[in-house]
Amino acid sequence: MDYVMLNNGVQMPKLGYGVYQTPPGETARTYLKQHGTKIMSWGPFAEGRNDYFSNPVLNAVGRACGKTAAQVALRFLLQSGAVVIPKSTHKERMEENFHVFDFALSEEDLTRLEALDEEKSMFFAHDDPAAVEWFLSRA
Repeated sequence: MDYVMLNNGVQMPKLGYGVYQTPPGETARTYLKQHGTKIMSWGPFAEGRNDYFSNPVLNAVGRACGKTAAQVALRFLLQSGAVVIPKSTHKERMEENFHVFDFALSEEDLTRLEALDEEKSMFFAHDDPAAVEWFLSRA
C-alpha cells in the first residue's frame, strides 16, 4: 500500500474517496489496486435515499443472515475491500454498525448485491466537471 506524509510527519495510507453504496467498477478497482489505494465509502447508506433501507435484496440477504439491511450493506462494502465510514446520530445504530464482523456474505449474496449498482452516485456525479468546479469554488 502507498502512503502519504502528513504535515505532522505521520504516514497515512492512500485512500480514494467517494460516496459509494457499491464498490466502483472494474476499471476503477484495477487502477486503485495498481496504486495501492483503497476506496473509502463515506456515505455507505446514501442518507436513506431511494428507500435504501427498504431495498428487497438487502432485506432478503439480511433476513437470511439475521442482520439488518444496513449491516448487510456495510459487510458487502467491507468484503469488497472498501474502507467504510457509516454515519448515524443514533447510538443504537452506531452500535449496530459494529456488528458486521461476525458473519460473511456468500458469493451468491455478493453477486446479488453487486447487481444493485446503478453506476452512479445517489448524491452527485463525481466525474461531472460542473460538480467539480462547484466543489472547488467552495475551497
